[in-house]
Amino acid sequence: MDLWTLDTAIRNPILSSAKPLSRKLGGVEIIRFQKRKIGYRSLVVRATSNKSNDDSSASGGDASQENKSGDSAATPKPFGLNTDWREFRANLFMKEQEEKAAGEGHKPDTTTTSPEAEPRALKWAHPIPFPETGCVLVATEKLDGYRTFARTVVLLLRAGTSHPQEGPFGVVINRPLHKNIKHMKSTKTELATTFSECSLYFGGPLEASMFLLKTADKTKIPGLEEVMPGLNFGARNTLDEAAVLVKKGLLEPQDFRFFVGYAGWQLDQLREEIESDYWHVAACSSELICGASPENLWEEILQLMGGQYSELSRKPKLDM
Repeated sequence: MDLWTLDTAIRNPILSSAKPLSRKLGGVEIIRFQKRKIGYRSLVVRATSNKSNDDSSASGGDASQENKSGDSAATPKPFGLNTDWREFRANLFMKEQEEKAAGEGHKPDTTTTSPEAEPRALKWAHPIPFPETGCVLVATEKLDGYRTFARTVVLLLRAGTSHPQEGPFGVVINRPLHKNIKHMKSTKTELATTFSECSLYFGGPLEASMFLLKTADKTKIPGLEEVMPGLNFGARNTLDEAAVLVKKGLLEPQDFRFFVGYAGWQLDQLREEIESDYWHVAACSSELICGASPENLWEEILQLMGGQYSELSRKPKLDM
């Protein structure tokens, strides 16, 4: 069975009649399947009448929009100056929370790191008002009855546009399949050799395969698309280039994670789902996204977000 056409046990039956599309933008080609239109907009809410068998909580948002991100490779800077604007924003958020707690007479939270502290916390997460490339969508308790997305964390690889074929898309990052690529009997040489020991994850109900690459020095990788400094993604047509870098010793196979399937939306559809409290939107560190315990990631992100989000992480899963 080929990884790039791998079917999963919880696949959406609607997608079985989908037609393949292929686009190549920004050096990353996504092989995907576009479902037939069946008269619904927000699949999380209306895709199926039988929630216990729901596997279609994502729309056919196209994984083919060029990433306009202008993030540059990190370079050494003077002490206290952060080159990643996301980390700078996180520092400001934590300082604001500390000042708010102090103003209310609460004891400062010593588990977080202030903007002046060095080294800063490697793992951080905080809420943001709108989705952006590199953010995470954290499922709320409203999705507990939908098997595909219950208690999931979706990394948004592209924030998308209002164009019907350029919607936001990403991959579920906390659903390991507990299999390696070597178990999939892939027909692609590099998968069967160079990446044979890499882990597989369920990425979503839409049919395409992608991989994430974590780099310690936060440099951009030629041929891959940067999600945030230190984290890149690629697809089938960039696999050979990545394999060359591994063979040269510039990258390690264990730095890769492969995902079967992805999640996609129309732009207004995702906005509606967020406004309807199906997702919490958060920014978090690449160290958190690529941590060693993906199955606990949902709880970990919510706890780091604090307040009402931390309370949600302790609630038992609703049986709908």
